[in-house]
Amino acid sequence: MADKRRGEAELIAHYFAPLASDKEAFGLRDDAAFLSPPAGYDLVVTKDLLMADVHFFANDPPRKIAQKALRVNLSDLAAKGAKPYGYLLGLGLPNDWKEDWLVDFVSGLGSDQKEYDFILLGGDTVKSPERLSLSVTALGLVPTGSRIVRPKAKVGDSLYMSGTLGDAALGLLGRLGKLPAGMSEDDANYLRNRYWLPEPRTQLAEILQSYVHAAMDISDGLLGDAEKMAKACGAKAHIYTDQVPLSGAAKAVLELDEKLISVILSGGDDYELLMAVSEENEQAFLNHVSQQAVSVTKIGRLETGEGLELSSNKLTLSDSAPLSFEHF
Repeated sequence: MADKRRGEAELIAHYFAPLASDKEAFGLRDDAAFLSPPAGYDLVVTKDLLMADVHFFANDPPRKIAQKALRVNLSDLAAKGAKPYGYLLGLGLPNDWKEDWLVDFVSGLGSDQKEYDFILLGGDTVKSPERLSLSVTALGLVPTGSRIVRPKAKVGDSLYMSGTLGDAALGLLGRLGKLPAGMSEDDANYLRNRYWLPEPRTQLAEILQSYVHAAMDISDGLLGDAEKMAKACGAKAHIYTDQVPLSGAAKAVLELDEKLISVILSGGDDYELLMAVSEENEQAFLNHVSQQAVSVTKIGRLETGEGLELSSNKLTLSDSAPLSFEHF
């Protein structure tokens, strides 16, 4: 492809306008979008900022960078029981950006828009001399007055999580070449793909609306995120670490190096859902989840007290191990 690159206006018209809604965003021919939520629904708004070499590697496949940027926001919407509606994209391109990179990046956006019924509403594109940066503001819809927020969790609620834990954090180790020697290539590839492509559990949104007191996505690590939920509702999070669900690849890692359990429990980037479910709703919750193509596992309970308690018959964590990822 020729080295000549499009200017800002042509870039937006050629690459991003085809992804945008004509009804709300006028094909990106104006400076703002106009939104009219359906009657009986409220808007849920969330935002994530992703920086190259912090949240992803600058040389990761551009298609996967785009998909991850959307999916980490879709995960936040799923935790609120929200149906995806649309998003705003802020894109900071480094000085050396290439047209073929942008083609693949936009392809990733387009494929996930179709998969999750999500539309581009607008945004901004700027020069970012230091590094590639992405900012996504996502909007979802929930029935009016229906708010799934952390303070609604209660002492006595069971804690469930979707999917499996630790794959993404182990995948990051794989991306850095730090997985234990002896890993099969299939397992290593599985973990890397879990790091690259989170699976937002949007199919659980309606179930959360019906049966869950509170939910959040596990973005910074299970232990730290569980403690955040407990603190918000004035309780203690008791986690049964032996019951945390692991993929076959994660189990293979632990067989080679059992100390990596701390990475699994606190590494983050899984974007699975942590949910607080009352005892009276528990069976109905499980019945409805069983009809979806995603598993949930009971991993703990909210109890009287504060902070975090871990119980295990098998695993030992270092007292110095961090509970979760923090930027500062």
